[in-house]
Amino acid sequence: MSNPGDLSYTVKQQADIVRVIGEYVKLKKSGAQNFIGLCPFHQEKTPSFSVHATRQFFHCFGCGKSGDVFKFLQEKESISFPEAVRLVAEKLDIKLPRTTTQYSSEHEAREARLRGQLIDAHERASKFFEDQLRRPEAAHARQYLAGRGLSDETIRTFRIGYAPDSGFALKDRLKNDFSEEILRASGLFSWKEGAEAGGIYSKFRNRIIFPIANEQGKVIAFTGRTLATDEKAGPKYLNSPETPIYSKSRVLYNLDRAKEAIRRLTYTIIVEGQMDCIAVYSAGFHNVVASSGTAFSETQVRLLGRFSKHIVVNFDPDTAGAAATDRSLGMLLQEEFKIKILRLDEGYDPDLFIRKRGREAYAQALKGAPDFFDYLVDRAVHSFPVRTPEGKKNAVNYLLPHIQRLPNRIEREGLANDIAQKLGIDSAVLHQEFRFAATHRGTPGVRASAQSAITPSEKVLLRALSASRPEDAALRPSAQQALERERLHVGLGTETLFQVLLDHAGAAGDVMSLPWQEADRATLAAILMDEEQTLTEELLEGSLEALRHRAQLGQRDRDIKSRILEAERNNDVAGLLRLKQEKLELDRKLAEK
Repeated sequence: MSNPGDLSYTVKQQADIVRVIGEYVKLKKSGAQNFIGLCPFHQEKTPSFSVHATRQFFHCFGCGKSGDVFKFLQEKESISFPEAVRLVAEKLDIKLPRTTTQYSSEHEAREARLRGQLIDAHERASKFFEDQLRRPEAAHARQYLAGRGLSDETIRTFRIGYAPDSGFALKDRLKNDFSEEILRASGLFSWKEGAEAGGIYSKFRNRIIFPIANEQGKVIAFTGRTLATDEKAGPKYLNSPETPIYSKSRVLYNLDRAKEAIRRLTYTIIVEGQMDCIAVYSAGFHNVVASSGTAFSETQVRLLGRFSKHIVVNFDPDTAGAAATDRSLGMLLQEEFKIKILRLDEGYDPDLFIRKRGREAYAQALKGAPDFFDYLVDRAVHSFPVRTPEGKKNAVNYLLPHIQRLPNRIEREGLANDIAQKLGIDSAVLHQEFRFAATHRGTPGVRASAQSAITPSEKVLLRALSASRPEDAALRPSAQQALERERLHVGLGTETLFQVLLDHAGAAGDVMSLPWQEADRATLAAILMDEEQTLTEELLEGSLEALRHRAQLGQRDRDIKSRILEAERNNDVAGLLRLKQEKLELDRKLAEK
């Protein structure tokens, strides 16, 4: 929890949670204070993720995650609380001291220090590789880059470097500033099992080096393209392994440079390789990223969706990686992306196409890229002899798995007419096939709302205790005094929520940072997100009176139960019937409260 005077409190007071989360989630205004969007923490088609602008917290009604701006970044970026504070401060340009000590455990502090040192080591390594590219012994590397059409400006923009053939030059540059533990954890070095301390050597040797940055532009990994031609050269492209700061499935190459252009142009171009990405970017198409391979991960798809749901895929789906490409496109469809497929002439990747045909030719190809399903239908027509019944059946079977991934019924119906015409199939038959496919898509379960059993009176009082706006905060003392004096909340299903708020009465306005159980935090967040009814003194008093009446009814309920037990012991049949009728009427009244 942030307290006045804390660094985190200072940062949080200046933070705009809508702006910060808006960099990750496309938010739309909903009501006076709420913004909604698709949750970044679980798959969903209908927005259930809400951000409260005044209270400065988020809550997902689908998966239950909730918290403040720091909690969001901790979950989204897999970082510690102090790292989240620093990240928010960077976004707001708030100057911070070099160290913060607000770690929840020594383990968390150690993990944060490790990540910080690894990022520092990668930055030093990147500068080392850049320096090496300018040295005389890197002439063949510069010649290779010039032959690929890379200008000095492009090399500087992408921080391209050269790893010398020496196995120890990088280690010698870094060993005085980083422990061997850090060097081994960085992914920059190799060693033989059982080797003595100091027996590590550079993983990247005689290679062109492409730094890989995270979304904030911090270098976290490298790809090395070999310049050697002998059999000992190793793979053509060598990538950093997974480390505490790098996971291939969570990163898209060049996203740090491309994200603003993607937002501005409202679509993304995605290519396979880093050289393709550099070529497209250098030709003036700055909204380009690379998957570094054809297979997307679910995380990468969601990452792209934060910036735009329109995408031009410049892969070749007919290559050996076709199955991986189909899986990637399937994930994009399920996340409701609008997809176009950019096919270049056979034998051309984007890099070669731009070098041979030029920028304008690529721009024209981009402009003419067909929608994904137009491309698929054309592919089906050319792949199967649709003049025969067998060919028609095979074409439909080819298309159905892709149709099945479309969550929107209207889109599916529109496609049926178009596909039926192109394949020469009765549209009614095709509609029937599509409906059958749609019913087998699988429907996610719907979570029951934890707040459905909470009475309106309880919700009003919980809102009053959590009040942050000045006009509502004036009502807070009345609610606190009545609840503490009369113990009206005792025995309610919401008792733990009331008790935490009463125990931390001075923290109103920052209630989501209190020491909640996760289920209670989610329940309170759901209540506070729904604030359509204005808090007034009359509403508050009416809610207190309802709880008082409920308490009286509760006492009567306990009394009737006691009398029912006594009637059963005495075998008083007439009295038992009368008491049970009274109990049914009392249960009805309690349900209304």
